[in-house]
Amino acid sequence: MQHKEEHNWTIESKASLFDLKLNEVWAYRDLLALLVRRDFVSFYKQTILGPLWFFIQPLFTTIIFTFIFGNLAGISTDGLPKPLFYMAGITAWNYFSDCLTKTSTVFRDNAGIFGKVYFPRLIMPLSIVVSNLVRFGVQMILFLLMMSYYYLNGASFHITSTILLFPLIVVLMALLGLGAGMIISAMTTKYRDLAFLVGFGVQLLMYTTTVIYPLSTALTKYPEYAWIIEYNPMTPILETFRYGFLGEGSFSWGSLGYAIGVTMGLLVFGIVIFNKVERTFVDTV
Repeated sequence: MQHKEEHNWTIESKASLFDLKLNEVWAYRDLLALLVRRDFVSFYKQTILGPLWFFIQPLFTTIIFTFIFGNLAGISTDGLPKPLFYMAGITAWNYFSDCLTKTSTVFRDNAGIFGKVYFPRLIMPLSIVVSNLVRFGVQMILFLLMMSYYYLNGASFHITSTILLFPLIVVLMALLGLGAGMIISAMTTKYRDLAFLVGFGVQLLMYTTTVIYPLSTALTKYPEYAWIIEYNPMTPILETFRYGFLGEGSFSWGSLGYAIGVTMGLLVFGIVIFNKVERTFVDTV
């Protein structure tokens, strides 16, 4: 008895640039899980402290920020305990920056795999977003522990109803990093110099986001430059995050709506350029 082969999809070079191939992504979900595990294990298997680096990096960064920006520079933290203020900004920023930085090199880092076997290429950047979500979750635990410590010691902050937007904030950070990262990754296949500018550029971008200072301080002291900070889509995302958990920040629905619009625009453009480049990038990488 002969069995007919069933074809679930057809690989076509002329597929629409807007085709996400989500059915294929779902079919390759086991590969996605494998790549997430690979990213986690390969990064920490040869380290002495292993996953403890999830805690060490934000903790030491918070200490340094508190000493330099909080104590030496005397930058306001809107009345919040300085370590708690900086930990909130670092936790949110790290997730976005990790998604952006690691996605921006996805073509270069996986050229050997892409050239040998077919699978939906979107799996690679998605695996980066998911693996970084694990790290973000661990750092959120550290942030919540710090919140508990300061609450028990009588610190002045309070949780607001905006905390219900936390899932949306996480999705926005992931999609913003994913969209911008895919654009940069596609461009680096032709313009290699961009790869050297990503790390430096992300550091500069952090200083135009309210990680180390509140938006209210920027608006008061430097009104002529504050528009740069306000139009940074990560600013309303981070301010919403801080306002939800700590009750301080410049939250507004208009600003959050702007961040959503920019995020979706970058994501759509990123998907289009990613789909276009992935067809021919093996010839240029």
